[in-house]
Amino acid sequence: MASTSTIYLVTALDTKREEIIYIKTLLDLKNLNYKIIDISTQLHQFNHLATITSEIVASYHPHGKSAIFCGDRGKAIVAMADAFKLFLMAQNDVDAILGLGGSGGTALITPAMQSLAVGIPKLMVSTMASGNISDYIGASDIAMMYSVTDIAGINVISRKVLSNAANFIAGSVLFKTQETIEDKPAIGLTMFGVTTTCVQSISAKLHDHYDCIVFHATGSGGKAMEKLADSKLLHAVLDITTTEVCDYLFDGVLACNEDRFGAIARSQIPYIGSCGALDMVNFSSPETIPEKYKDRLFYQHNPQVTLMRTTPEENKKMANWIANKLNQCQGYVTFIIPEGGFSALDIEGGIFWSPKANKAFIDEFEKTFIQTPKRKLIKTPHHINSPQFCDLIINEFTQIIKN
Repeated sequence: MASTSTIYLVTALDTKREEIIYIKTLLDLKNLNYKIIDISTQLHQFNHLATITSEIVASYHPHGKSAIFCGDRGKAIVAMADAFKLFLMAQNDVDAILGLGGSGGTALITPAMQSLAVGIPKLMVSTMASGNISDYIGASDIAMMYSVTDIAGINVISRKVLSNAANFIAGSVLFKTQETIEDKPAIGLTMFGVTTTCVQSISAKLHDHYDCIVFHATGSGGKAMEKLADSKLLHAVLDITTTEVCDYLFDGVLACNEDRFGAIARSQIPYIGSCGALDMVNFSSPETIPEKYKDRLFYQHNPQVTLMRTTPEENKKMANWIANKLNQCQGYVTFIIPEGGFSALDIEGGIFWSPKANKAFIDEFEKTFIQTPKRKLIKTPHHINSPQFCDLIINEFTQIIKN
C-alpha cells in the first residue's frame, strides 16, 4: 500500500548522513515519498544527498545565511533553529516529519516541529529523550524516541532504533485514519482540582452540542489549549481556571509563559475567562519552597504539592497582568469575577478565604480592563463552584457564540 503523503526527514548531513540514508532506504522499500532536509550549520560536500540543502534553509533567517555560517557553533544552532522554523512554516506539503539529532540537533529541530498543527505526525529520535523533554515538546504532539546510543553511525543497536523510527513514521502515513465522524464544535475549558465542580457542570450542560475539551491548568495545559486555538481547532475558550498566571509571576512550578492569552488575541476566538484558583501558587514538597515565602499561609495538598495563598499585593499584580493581556484582544471577550471565592479553598470558612485579597484583584482588574462593545466585565456575588456561577457562564457563552 503506497502513500502520496510527503515525509520530511530532517538532520545535519555533515554528521548524520549514514543514519538518514538508512531510514531513506527503508522508506524506499515501502514506496513512500520523502524530502531530506539538511540543517547542518557548517558547509560540507554532501549537498547531493539533500532535497533541501542547509543553505536554502539558512536563507530563511531574517539576517540571511551569514547568521548561520558564522563559525560559532552555539550562535549557529540558535540561528539555524530560527531559520528552520520559518522554513517549515512556509511549506504546505508536510504530512509527517522525522528528526534525528543529539543535543544540538534536538534543540534545533523541535521548535519548528512545535509550529506544525496538532495531528501532523512528528517523531524526534534523540539522545536527549531519556531526560526532561518538556521544553522539546512544548504544547505540541511530538513523539520522542530515545536513540539509546549516540547517533554516530549504524551499529547493532542504532539499526534497531532507526528501523523502529522508520516504521513509526511510515505507519503514520500509510495507516492514517480518515475521519468520518462529523465532530461537534470543540471548546476548550481549563480546570484545576479546586474548580472541578464548576468545569464538570459546564461540560455536562454543553455536552449535547459541543465537544468539551478540558485542559488541566498545569502550565503545559494552558499552552496546549492555546496551541489548539492558534491552530483554529477550537470554536471557543472557557478559561475558567487562570491559575497558571500565579505560578508564572510568583515562582510556582505550574507556570504559563509570557504568551498566555496570546492565542486569544491572535485568533480572536470567542473567550470567557475567570479567576479560577488565582488564590494559590503551586510548589512541590515543602522543602522546595523559596526562602522568601517561608512565613506565608500554606496548604499541603499532598506530599508533593504545596499551595501558597496569594496576598492582596500579588492579586493586584495578577489583575493588572491579565487585564492588560485581554485588552489586546479584539474578538469577543467576557471576564467573569466570582466575588464569592476563586476556588474550593477560597470560600467562607475555607483555609484560603480572604475577601481582602480578592478585593485587591477585583479593584485593580476593574480599573485596568478596558471595556468595549466586544469586551465585557461581569461581577457576580456567587462562588466559582456554585450552580449560579455555572449558569452565568452558560448564559454568557450562549450570547457570545451567537455573535
